[in-house]
Amino acid sequence: MPMESFRPQSWNGIDDIVIVGGGLAGLFCALKLAPRPVTILAAAPIGQGASSAWAQGGIAAAMSPGDTFDKHVADTLEAGAGIVDEKMARFMVSEGPVRIHDLLEYGVPFDRDLEGKLLLSREAAHSERRIVRVKGDMAGKAIMEALIAAVRNTPSIRVLEGYVVEELVREGRFISGVVARPDAGQSKNRVHFPARAVVLCSGGVGHLFAVTTNPWEACGQGVGMAARAGAIIADPEFVQFHPTAINIGRDPAPLATEALRGDGAHLVNSAGHRFMLDIHPDGELAPRDIVSRGVFAEVQAGRGAFLDCTRAVGAHFPDMFPTVYASCKAAGIDPVTQPIPVVPAVHYHMGGVLTDAEGRTSIDGLWAAGEVTSTGVHGANRLASNSLLEAVVFAARIAENIKGMLPEPKINDWGKNAGESDDLVTIEDSPALTRLRRIMSDRAGVIRTREGLSAAIREIAVLERENSRMRFHNIVTTAKLIAAGAYLREESRGGHFRSDFPEQKAEWKHRTFLTLADADRVVAELAETAAA
Repeated sequence: MPMESFRPQSWNGIDDIVIVGGGLAGLFCALKLAPRPVTILAAAPIGQGASSAWAQGGIAAAMSPGDTFDKHVADTLEAGAGIVDEKMARFMVSEGPVRIHDLLEYGVPFDRDLEGKLLLSREAAHSERRIVRVKGDMAGKAIMEALIAAVRNTPSIRVLEGYVVEELVREGRFISGVVARPDAGQSKNRVHFPARAVVLCSGGVGHLFAVTTNPWEACGQGVGMAARAGAIIADPEFVQFHPTAINIGRDPAPLATEALRGDGAHLVNSAGHRFMLDIHPDGELAPRDIVSRGVFAEVQAGRGAFLDCTRAVGAHFPDMFPTVYASCKAAGIDPVTQPIPVVPAVHYHMGGVLTDAEGRTSIDGLWAAGEVTSTGVHGANRLASNSLLEAVVFAARIAENIKGMLPEPKINDWGKNAGESDDLVTIEDSPALTRLRRIMSDRAGVIRTREGLSAAIREIAVLERENSRMRFHNIVTTAKLIAAGAYLREESRGGHFRSDFPEQKAEWKHRTFLTLADADRVVAELAETAAA
């Protein structure tokens, strides 16, 4: 629907700030903006549709006596495979302890020792114990519960749940609001929310792939919306697969947290062989991309992959890792005595909407935080537990930036109806999305090739032509950007692995910056090649 059709139904007042998404970044930003009026538009009840709530590991912060910011930055740079923006990473790491104390003030019950000090654990690729956790594997849930309670008790924050944002409204150089569909996206009516500032916190891309640990709301709509509005997208090809999703046929796949391997659990195949020791000197604690490819190879070879926690955790499993224990027991697996079947699953997107150190995108009036962004702090491969840290650090920086840039508003009224649309009201179970997810997993997944990516891009173009619905176009746009970025990067680095270009190349030691027009040029070139 063209932008102009909303104007007759718009109203004279405006929402001061609209935050798209009710996950960690969105809630934290809203709290940091208080007492300034904020409207949060969330597709699901806040907390329920957010990957943050499912995060099991915790938040990384250099707070132990032997740790330093320099060590945390060094680990981040090492994991990021040469393309981390060091300045941005240093911003994130140096502000981490302050943000942890913010979360404590909001009521997050981080684990403490008998003296009341924060308990810090270690995860893969960290050189020090710096992971702040809650009851072993419940950090995300506990953080979200505390922030939700704080948001509910903050009068300046209006939460509208069940509003699926489908479009960013652009007028000239500025994003001037959003268009959303109520009733969890089921309504035929759409509502226009004009705003002085829009903060995009819409999450990741996991449900673009057939196997993922993310909730279904993480289907890439935010990246697609921003790209369609003209925003620059950075590093879309870098998708992180978690190597140990529990392989029991559930969608989303439950997660066997990284902390299990940090506490000594081993990866074995059906013969009981610890295959990761053949691949990397750090074995199970190698970077996630290497472990994912190792697990993937065992599964593809028919030997299967299993996480054996029987010795390292054993009888303590129910108390130390209650979330994982419950998932296993529900599937008839007793992790105290049995190895857990695992498979790689899409877990995190290092790419996304390009932002600067204040969370500003390449379009005026649009800020972004959380997994929808690419700040540059993760490079080609996110360091474990840096994602929640990134979300709170840059959400707070956005709040400060908006406070400094925009005058205090006079709020007259709330948004009005933006009219009806014949857009599809449900796409989550559509055959087109099921097909797209299979294409992405088969051809743009753990292992990629030029041939496979070419085929994926052509098939994505067909799906795009055959489906005119706006919400699907947002999703398929993100898939196109990921596939195009992977096609163009003729090397392997971090979460991006090309079996036809298995080595890193010096000339590719840089970030990727794409617009939708750039991705469409790749589509056009491949169409010409196929026709020739």
